[in-house]
Amino acid sequence: HFVPNITFGHPMVECLRKSIGQDPFFDMHMMVSRPEQWVKPMAAAGANQYTFHIEATTNPGNLIKEIKESGMKVGLAIKPGTTVEELAPWANQIDMALVMTVEPGFGGQKFMEDMMPKVSWLRSQFPSLDIEVDGGVGPDTIHKCAEV
Repeated sequence: HFVPNITFGHPMVECLRKSIGQDPFFDMHMMVSRPEQWVKPMAAAGANQYTFHIEATTNPGNLIKEIKESGMKVGLAIKPGTTVEELAPWANQIDMALVMTVEPGFGGQKFMEDMMPKVSWLRSQFPSLDIEVDGGVGPDTIHKCAEV
């Protein structure tokens, strides 16, 4: 489930950027239903990377192009129910792949270790691609992520 609006939006990014300068890297993980609408505001506010969910758009290629043209790096996320093969066609056009290890939208969920084969597959197919996981990672599960 993706939401139509965001809580930590471009006004907050702009305020933080002005307060702490250009050094921090701001990766915006956009769990929104229409990620296209926030690209330009986030770029203008000073975001460095724009990560969107492949499930939230009908045209990932156009969105990737728009993000790049806005001067940001591109992250592409997949939910647990989405196959890693759906991300694969875009892997050479993005800077980072994000594999969700919980279902988006609800805090406190248990880490889904069965998502780690997706990370392994991405690493084997695209060795230079940055890969992240998100959800349920903590002191008891971080080693499972690091081993991949």
